[in-house]
Amino acid sequence: MAKNNKNQDFQREDVVSDGRDIEFSQELADQDDVEAQERSRAADARAKGKK
Repeated sequence: MAKNNKNQDFQREDVVSDGRDIEFSQELADQDDVEAQERSRAADARAKGKK
């Protein structure tokens, strides 16, 4: 059974999940985080183009 976590107690109906459970804060991001996010977006775009 899953741990009781208040973040798991609700689900937003208007959000479509891509299956990834990632927490990100732009305010706390350093340059490496920003570059990784850009690479991730580029990889997602390439993957969507192959379908």
